Amino acid sequence: MRRLALFALALCALALGGRDARAQSEEQTLVDRAALSLREVFDIGDMSADARSLLGRARAAVICPQVIRGGFVIAGQGGDCVLVARDGSGSWSSPAFYTMGGASVGLQIGVQDAQVVMLIMNDKALDAVLDSQFRVGADANVALGTLGRGIAGSTTAAVGGDIVTIARARGLFAGISLDGAILSARSQYMRNYFGRDISPRQVVVGMEAHNPASDPLRAELMRIAQAPAASAATPAPAPQGSAAPQAVITPGPGTTTGRVQTESLSAPPRSGTR
Repeated sequence: MRRLALFALALCALALGGRDARAQSEEQTLVDRAALSLREVFDIGDMSADARSLLGRARAAVICPQVIRGGFVIAGQGGDCVLVARDGSGSWSSPAFYTMGGASVGLQIGVQDAQVVMLIMNDKALDAVLDSQFRVGADANVALGTLGRGIAGSTTAAVGGDIVTIARARGLFAGISLDGAILSARSQYMRNYFGRDISPRQVVVGMEAHNPASDPLRAELMRIAQAPAASAATPAPAPQGSAAPQAVITPGPGTTTGRVQTESLSAPPRSGTR
């Protein structure tokens, strides 16, 4: 009887361990997909130089590897995102986990899904995202901007917002409307990834926890932010007598400017680890 009880306990432990491993895999898959999305958004395309310049000045970023047209439910597929932030020395945090929901999320006609990056340009906007369930466009104090092809097909580069949205679909920069979309923290993902209950603010601002498995994502952010236009294609010279069109990038209020300091990729400072 005792052996049977021990065997049953062992089976329970194996089952729980397998469930934890599967959950960990879900979070790590999202982190890895976020790193891939960064490369595709910031290294390729006619607006990649503008996008890299913006990331070089951003305080934080929300990276959504896949946004599905037609809206989300809170636990729906395709709405998962990660939030990362950096400190004054240029060190990026480990990711906090979010989901995006809201029936008003929309892409331009003909586009079913897209990679979306929301660049958070200052502390005011980051606090708005962290303080509560954040509804895009609902806070009058947080101005929104877009870099990409507009919903109506026009090219827009009026990027003076506190949060700047970049969407990429089918290899091209695409228009997207996020008004009314809600960003909600995924507490279970946070618990699984860091091994304890911890808030997004503790991870991305306090940098109180670090998972080394997120280092490839952090390295990708550092690479792009330190050399905003290094990999961008050189534009063709303008015909004689005409000026080459250039996007005008205007930082939002409170935006930090200047080159990010070079540093080795080390774990961000923290008071507790996994």
